[in-house]
Amino acid sequence: MNKTNLWSFVEKEFDQSKYAVNETLFALGNGYIGTRGGFEEASHFGGHDGTFINGFYDYYDLSYGEKYQGYPDKSHAMLNVTSGKNVEIDIKGEKFNLNNGKIRDYKRELDFKKGIMKRTLKWMSNQGDEILLEYERLVSFYEKHLMIINLKITPLNFDGEIKLYSTLDGDVHNILKEDDPRIGVEFEGDELKVTQTELDHEKAVIHSKTKASSLGLCCLMGHIMNEDMCDIHTHQQNNQLQHIFSIRAVKNKTIELSKPVIYVSYPISMEEQAYLQALAVLKAVIEKGYAFYRIEQEKYVAKFWDNSDVFIDGDDKIQQGIRFNMFHLLQSVGKDGLTNISAKGLTGEGYEGHYFWDTEIYILPFFLYTNPAIAKKLVDYRYNLLDQARKRAKEMQYDKGALYPWRTINGEECSAYFPAGTAQYHINADIAYTISKYMTATEDEGFLVEKGAEILFETARLWMEIGHFNQDRFHICCVTGPDEYTAVVNNNVYTNLMAANHLKEAYLSAAKLKETYPKDYQNIKEKINLSDEEIETWLEASESIYIPYDEERGLYPQDDSFFKKPLWDFEESRDKHPLLIHYHPLNIYRKQVCKQADLILAEFLLSHLFSQDQKKRDYDYYEKITTHDSSLSTCIFSIMANELGYYDKAYDYFIHSVRTDMDNTHKNTSAGVHTANMAGAWLSIVFGFGGMREENGELKFSPHLPKHWKEYKFRITYKGRKIEVTVKQGETTFALLEGKPITIYHNHQTVELSQ
Repeated sequence: MNKTNLWSFVEKEFDQSKYAVNETLFALGNGYIGTRGGFEEASHFGGHDGTFINGFYDYYDLSYGEKYQGYPDKSHAMLNVTSGKNVEIDIKGEKFNLNNGKIRDYKRELDFKKGIMKRTLKWMSNQGDEILLEYERLVSFYEKHLMIINLKITPLNFDGEIKLYSTLDGDVHNILKEDDPRIGVEFEGDELKVTQTELDHEKAVIHSKTKASSLGLCCLMGHIMNEDMCDIHTHQQNNQLQHIFSIRAVKNKTIELSKPVIYVSYPISMEEQAYLQALAVLKAVIEKGYAFYRIEQEKYVAKFWDNSDVFIDGDDKIQQGIRFNMFHLLQSVGKDGLTNISAKGLTGEGYEGHYFWDTEIYILPFFLYTNPAIAKKLVDYRYNLLDQARKRAKEMQYDKGALYPWRTINGEECSAYFPAGTAQYHINADIAYTISKYMTATEDEGFLVEKGAEILFETARLWMEIGHFNQDRFHICCVTGPDEYTAVVNNNVYTNLMAANHLKEAYLSAAKLKETYPKDYQNIKEKINLSDEEIETWLEASESIYIPYDEERGLYPQDDSFFKKPLWDFEESRDKHPLLIHYHPLNIYRKQVCKQADLILAEFLLSHLFSQDQKKRDYDYYEKITTHDSSLSTCIFSIMANELGYYDKAYDYFIHSVRTDMDNTHKNTSAGVHTANMAGAWLSIVFGFGGMREENGELKFSPHLPKHWKEYKFRITYKGRKIEVTVKQGETTFALLEGKPITIYHNHQTVELSQ
């Protein structure tokens, strides 16, 4: 029986049928650059290799049969950019290729602990010449503009000529639309145009610019070669630039080539500065060498794991899965305040590289409680898009406030299907919820003063624009909640509850600023023309919001009309998932069927508002009618199952979440990983099995040990403290690793922690 690698994902033999999925699973990134796990040599195994820059996109026009006010004119998509991975190997006139020759001792490994991808194999040509190949690839956390490939070639049974063809390729394109609307774009194929090339013995450079978004990219390739006995030539064909190394190889003498590839994106007016920046990075890499960046990579990743690691004793596949997920989250998340984390990270073209509410509700909590500096960059991103959100509110004909886009890259709404896009106004409340949680967990009052309050106030205003008072109750009509199989309804419970929470937090933040930072408070009010009367209406609306409830059943309907609909025929649709691929949306909207957690999600996020009995009744009902067609769903059902004592269910849902991509359970991992689900698996451990809740500025834990495990432990950063929680059979231990003493709660009992 093969032992599971706890700190890596390993491919021990090459399987062409898994190549496209493995392009995703072996992807590397640093939050700025992301590159899929395609081979360095040319291959034709059915995948679609790609390299992406977070936030680097172009537009395409959206077409409608009938277009109305507020419909977006255009969408945008993350571009597949200049490729620098290709290194072809020629052995005495025969090209190395896994389709030819003989392969021995093959191994490919994504190393979570070192932050690199490695591939080793022995290959014998048809002529009988055998070589040992050792590849390493990293996308640097130390230098965000840098990807490096390091290649070692050892001739095992011959002397003779080996040629290396290292290519920088500007002829790249995105996947075009397919039948599955979640994959592909509607580009014409010329969105990234090469504008200038430069090639000499030291470097190759390709400048490109987008067709419509006014962005440019400088990509620069260089080399470090340990072999003196070689000749270097250059070759260019159209937009493919090559360095060709002719080496007089000697048996058992290793040839080593390091290939740095530098990416610098820029507004087109900054081309010269970007070029000089790329040259400076290349110079530094040549001086420091590959080993330096490899060491720095390991240091960075080690610090991440010191804050974030989850240890599980009892299930090696789960242990591997959670670390795989956390590593991909680190690789995908923007860390500059100008970019975010898309639904597929930087691993593929699914969902066109767009950012969603997934960040706030699923992903940001992971970083907030492990690496709060990254979490701050994610809330900074929303502030940097606030003007765009104000503009969007005007487009939707609202007099005041800000409306954040449902899906976006640059802050503009690009969802063409409003029932499942624009109508999901809850994104405003989701962002407000996260800002409040960020403020509590970090005590970063400077953020509230400088950015957070303005977001809270402007987005709170929008509820007063779309909601209304009727018989002293505040109603919100024509919205879509998280469940995308129930669209454009009145008084969606999730939306109303989150809006009430949002309005109250905005009111309390105004009161805090007025008392503690009166000058800043006055400046914000003047900047956005906010009156005291408006602020008072927020509290009034929050306290009088209408929440539908079925007294006879003792259940919350998902919205006003939900229980009036007939149940979906689950037996008839058993083999037709996801439903949205097989049924017209209206046929789905007319029935009681949920794509994902909606009310159940509200009962997790706002847990203190519901009794345990209420949560149990709602869980039992909605579990039966939820398809979990969204990867966002099972982690929430796992968390709530733990809270309700449904421990077997909780573990089953968790199992589904934690290895979604590693096992390709949704059959679409080839289009990219499911980043929100990856974070959801972490939530399932910490908030589910660990029972963590943050209420009124206090941390509370009600841990449970799954019967399959002997022990688990995780670390939480909260208010400047680092706390380690260890759960064994009949025993829970809390350790304060960093920071001042703090009081927490374990099963409602206070625990005083000090170092």
